[in-house]
Amino acid sequence: MAVPLFAAAPQAVNVLDAGSLLSAFGAIGVAVVLFAETGLLVGFFLPGDSLLFTAGLLCVPGGDRPVSLSLPQVLLASVTGALVGAQVGYWIGRRGGRALLARARSRKLHEGAARAEELLAKYGHAKAIVLARFVPIVRTVLNPLAGVLGVPAGVFALWQVVGGAVWTCGLVLGGYALGSSIPNVDRYLLPLVALVVAVSLLPIALEILRARRARTTEDTP
Repeated sequence: MAVPLFAAAPQAVNVLDAGSLLSAFGAIGVAVVLFAETGLLVGFFLPGDSLLFTAGLLCVPGGDRPVSLSLPQVLLASVTGALVGAQVGYWIGRRGGRALLARARSRKLHEGAARAEELLAKYGHAKAIVLARFVPIVRTVLNPLAGVLGVPAGVFALWQVVGGAVWTCGLVLGGYALGSSIPNVDRYLLPLVALVVAVSLLPIALEILRARRARTTEDTP
């Protein structure tokens, strides 16, 4: 039986574990997490990529799993959470996002803000807004930063919708396709989620490596 859109939450929920969130809140949990991750600076640590992929896997009928979700509900919830969250983040940036970033104590958050600003400068508004959806932490800070830097509202809205729809639907449908093609994929859920997390962190790792090489080159006489 599929979990309803609003599922009853147990007393203990691990917000960093996609399976725990989905078991507790069902599809509505996807919307809430993506809203927080893309719209609120405090949500940079939330597991957006693994949550979407796991939700797609859990939409496949059958199998021995603790929770079963509805694919249409998950797609609707994920797109809604990601798109509304991004617009809220942009509005926060227009209203004073630079001050909020300055008060933040997280080193990762500041590194993400620097990377987001670099993306905007290097690729332009449209490409940067779309690409940021696929980079953890950067997708959290780029939305308010776009507001701070005065990215036109219409341009931001258009490209955040494109990027948000591709990101959310792509990961959900990817999980669903994999679950549909591999029998008893539930047995491999943890390794698969770990792989998704590793792939999602790859852009950050490459950027750190690039920055270190650049510093080494500058320090070399």
